[in-house]
Amino acid sequence: MIPPKKNAQFVWRMEALLDLYEEPYDRQRPVICFDERPCQLLEDVREPVPMRPRGGVSRFDHEYRRGGICYAHVAFEPLTGWRHVVLSERRTKWEFAQEVSYLAHELYPDATEIRLVVDNLSTHSPAAFYETFPPEKARRLARRIEFCYTPVHGSWLNMVEVEISVLVKQSASREDGLAPSRSCKLK
Repeated sequence: MIPPKKNAQFVWRMEALLDLYEEPYDRQRPVICFDERPCQLLEDVREPVPMRPRGGVSRFDHEYRRGGICYAHVAFEPLTGWRHVVLSERRTKWEFAQEVSYLAHELYPDATEIRLVVDNLSTHSPAAFYETFPPEKARRLARRIEFCYTPVHGSWLNMVEVEISVLVKQSASREDGLAPSRSCKLK
């Protein structure tokens, strides 16, 4: 929904993103959508009963123990369907800078520019690079990343939001005994 106030800026940014999404795939200038999502960590109080042969579903008690939260940092390339997910204990500028550096240097080392779609969270800026890395590395990284911001109140225009939603719904709705454990430990 387009907000009633400041809709000219909203429409301008929305159209810029939609134009970006319509561009053909370019290996030298990939479009990567990035966002984070908090995840509650739950631990079973009683040991789950495993799945039985011939289609018996696994059973677990609905009582659980809270184990805090973690953050899923998700990078998604909409034109190829590729995704990368990393869990961390925090969502700060440091984690953001580390993930973007990994994208640029490990996953897309040959790209001349990475067009990074992000929302307007304060950690999503080139300043995070300068607070995390030495000036030379921060400058090199900042020159390779083109920030493409969603409109304010329009983070739903970031395609990674849809990808995260699908991942959450798929994992929450699995009743075939293959759903991930309710326990999750950070490495």
